[in-house]
Amino acid sequence: MSRENRLPDAELEVMQALWQMEDYPVTSAQLMEKLAGRHWRLPTLLKLLSRLEERGFVAAQKEGRTNYYRPLVGEREYLAAESGRFFQKLHGGSLPSLVAALMESRSISPKDVAELEEILKGGKGK
Repeated sequence: MSRENRLPDAELEVMQALWQMEDYPVTSAQLMEKLAGRHWRLPTLLKLLSRLEERGFVAAQKEGRTNYYRPLVGEREYLAAESGRFFQKLHGGSLPSLVAALMESRSISPKDVAELEEILKGGKGK
């Protein structure tokens, strides 16, 4: 996944909704229902889905007058790529830099540090 495959916020919201759904493929109406809190209109969602299809994140299949969508990129795959870019860009790949920044901002608790230590030791963590 290359840099140009980073999703803008609105497209990411659509993908997150799609990833949360269980039975694929899904219709745009099902996605509208899942995204009800966004108060988007159907044309907005359809445009976002079209962009996601062009970029290779979703596949669309037309049956009659209805399009069905399914993700082509998994949530874990996308999060791993984004996390790697973030880690490299902001911390130069330095784990101590990342952890120090999180601790300074109080974004990480002692419990989080203990779980991180467990993960680094080869345990499962959470």
